[in-house]
Amino acid sequence: MPHYAILIYERETPGGVADLPPEVLEAHARVEGRIADSGGALIAGYATEPSAQTRSLRGSSVTEGPFAVSPEAMAGFFIVEARDLDHAVQIGTFVPVLDGGVEVRPLLG
Repeated sequence: MPHYAILIYERETPGGVADLPPEVLEAHARVEGRIADSGGALIAGYATEPSAQTRSLRGSSVTEGPFAVSPEAMAGFFIVEARDLDHAVQIGTFVPVLDGGVEVRPLLG
């Protein structure tokens, strides 16, 4: 089955993941089971450090912060196996977000 990246974007808070309400963290803990129940598979999933820890590369210069300045920042991601893009989008709906969204992107290879 093909692999897809499900990128999670949220408004950043000073405490990052620690600022998420317990019910959102519990919903994230259930995502793997929901993916499996749908016929897909979770390959990997990680929360990311705040964008202050990010470095962006443009040509030969390195700058602090994310590539694009936005009120939302990448908060984490899942790599999943899904039957097709529509199935990956369905899996994307399992990911809880407070004030942001998810992007589903096919991976090469």
